[in-house]
Amino acid sequence: MKKKVTPEEVVKYFKDEFKTKIKGAKIVKRKFGSKKKESYYVWMKVDRTVFKDSIEHLIKLQYPHLAVASGNDIGKIIEIIYHFTLNYDQPLEEIILNISVELPKTDPTIDTISDIIPGALITEREKMEMLGITVKGIPDSSRVFLPDDFPEGVYPWRRDKTGPEKYYKNLHEVKK
Repeated sequence: MKKKVTPEEVVKYFKDEFKTKIKGAKIVKRKFGSKKKESYYVWMKVDRTVFKDSIEHLIKLQYPHLAVASGNDIGKIIEIIYHFTLNYDQPLEEIILNISVELPKTDPTIDTISDIIPGALITEREKMEMLGITVKGIPDSSRVFLPDDFPEGVYPWRRDKTGPEKYYKNLHEVKK
């Protein structure tokens, strides 16, 4: 059994190593179930320049379970959030660790972590297709979710001119 870590130890571990490259860290405590068991969520924003280093650093602390990466178009940037679980082999002691990184739309690139955590491959490919980011070093960049004949340069999750707006009908606007 690996050593159980606390949310405070996780935040300190990253801040000690990356200092100002940790753009923000927050611990959220929630209670669940009839016995009001506490669960912890750590939200950490890292600078893109240390993103891959931060994942390698995380593995030295404890090899995490990667659930998925999510992404948001929030104006001039695209935010990618990798959702991990720590203490995964210890029921009711898990910590959800969310590591986010902001990618400017003028250069939406990030290094792959699939060479470190192979399960990241599909979720990174999804972000490439749906948000139009570039994942450097990814071993397979072919499409997974969109059909091959889907237009290049159109990204379903984008809210700007590269979004899919011209490819769907706004049925609520159709007159009878």
